[in-house]
Amino acid sequence: MTVRLRLATPADGAAVAALYAPYVRDTCITFEYEEPDGAEFGRRIETVLKLAPWLLAVEAGPGSEKLLGYAYGTTWRTRVAYRWVIETAIYVDRKHHRRGIGRALYGALLDLLRMQGFCRAIGGITLPNPESVGLHERLGFRFVGNYPKCGYKHGTWWDVGFWDLEMRAHPERPEETLGVEVLMARAEAAAVLERAGRAVRT
Repeated sequence: MTVRLRLATPADGAAVAALYAPYVRDTCITFEYEEPDGAEFGRRIETVLKLAPWLLAVEAGPGSEKLLGYAYGTTWRTRVAYRWVIETAIYVDRKHHRRGIGRALYGALLDLLRMQGFCRAIGGITLPNPESVGLHERLGFRFVGNYPKCGYKHGTWWDVGFWDLEMRAHPERPEETLGVEVLMARAEAAAVLERAGRAVRT
């Protein structure tokens, strides 16, 4: 089977919900307590796509595909002056770790965000989480701060650390970021996804 990266649609909500559910139930990587259903994820995907890509890594077979992971960018702060900064997130099916999926997805997402015109990416990580820290730092993020004991889940208080990446030079007068539809119509965007899919170990 081959692995490819593509843009999510609201119709992918059920598959995304199924991949995310064990992270809610079994871990403190996310601070959600209740598992969102497919309809809720459909709404989230629709909202995110108004701003930035929501990417899926899928293993494609004859007439079917299996979701391996997803990554997206979303609003960091709502004040207008923050609009060239974006918060990023990634989740990979825990049965498919160590195949290069996370690096391929996150790397492709960052490339697309640069093409849109975003200047900085910020990733928040529940600590400890050496796998996520390692992924962020391999892609150039640097640690910028820690909020101690700011989330309570599974009977424990958890720290959240923040990692920052300057994706492109900050122009003196930044232009508005490209919309996702305009971005994905560009040949360079399709090439980013194709290269990333080839990098995943099958």
